[in-house]
Amino acid sequence: MKFDPDRPFNDLPLLPPKAELETKRVLKATIGARTALAELKGAGGLIPNQRVLIDAIALQEAKSSSEIENIVTTNDELYRAFANEGRTADPQTKEVLGYHAALWSGYQGIQSGQRQLTTRLLEELVAMIRGIDIGVRRVPGTKLATPAGKVIYTPPEGESRLRDLLANLEKFLYAEDDLDPLVKLAVMHYQFEAIHPFTDGNGRTGRILNVLFLIERKLLDVPVLYLSRFILQEKSAYYEGLRAVTEQGAWEPWLLYMLRGIETTAQSTRERIEAIRRLLDEWIERARREIPKIYSKDLMEAVFRLPYSKVQFLEEQGMGTRITATKYLRALVGLGLLKPVKSGRDTYYLNEPLYRALTA
Repeated sequence: MKFDPDRPFNDLPLLPPKAELETKRVLKATIGARTALAELKGAGGLIPNQRVLIDAIALQEAKSSSEIENIVTTNDELYRAFANEGRTADPQTKEVLGYHAALWSGYQGIQSGQRQLTTRLLEELVAMIRGIDIGVRRVPGTKLATPAGKVIYTPPEGESRLRDLLANLEKFLYAEDDLDPLVKLAVMHYQFEAIHPFTDGNGRTGRILNVLFLIERKLLDVPVLYLSRFILQEKSAYYEGLRAVTEQGAWEPWLLYMLRGIETTAQSTRERIEAIRRLLDEWIERARREIPKIYSKDLMEAVFRLPYSKVQFLEEQGMGTRITATKYLRALVGLGLLKPVKSGRDTYYLNEPLYRALTA
């Protein structure tokens, strides 16, 4: 049957695809992507406080992933809102924080071995992203269109059909086969986006699914792959690749696009982590030399968890009373390492070099 963008694609082929996936070009590309991922995984161990990676870097992933869906916030608003537990966040920023919360929740479940990549987990993730329990689509009418209003894809319809497709996707993920995990990831990502099981939040849920898959397959230890930034930078190629698989069965270009995204993203994220480690070492050495009476490794790691620190952070980590914590932060201000920033009734302490390393 000829593909018709105006008709629900209920004939979406089941997995695995009948096409040859591991062509010579694809297998060659997997080598570079796997090498870059291994180097990124190793670089993660350079940061002693893993919350730097899980919070600060993953927030950038949340920001980029949301921006693909035209949900835009600034880095300042995002980091301050996260430090303030979202109490003063605007709606856009709250959606980005919801993405981060979903990523963290999914990571905990997969990393602990207590969860698998099931339909139920995906429903939980999209509920956290959207802030409401929306579940798998039950009503027809969902269409994907260009900004000009031209329909380019109508996903499958019918809750039972969608659940059958998701069950097939799950079976594909856990099948005992020889397919390279990175090739499987790229196929998984296409299929999830083609199923489009929710009324909203599919793109963001699918990008979280990518990271959780890498965690589950032990290709990453922490969820720091910056794939959303790559997609944002090459957005047109991303959507063209998805459409080409749907309309022409063009799997090889899609697989090569995703593998290139994994490789380049892993490389840039590794460089970012290495820059943060060098910066932390410089601060540790300077604080040890110039404020030895209050220096501690825990203090230095605490102000590298996020670009914006608060007295409350130090209190929560058992570094003393509010008075003591304030004294520590002011000492770092005196060295020119932190910069006090007032926002309403709150005072934040900005780590400008860390902020630049994360947002460059």
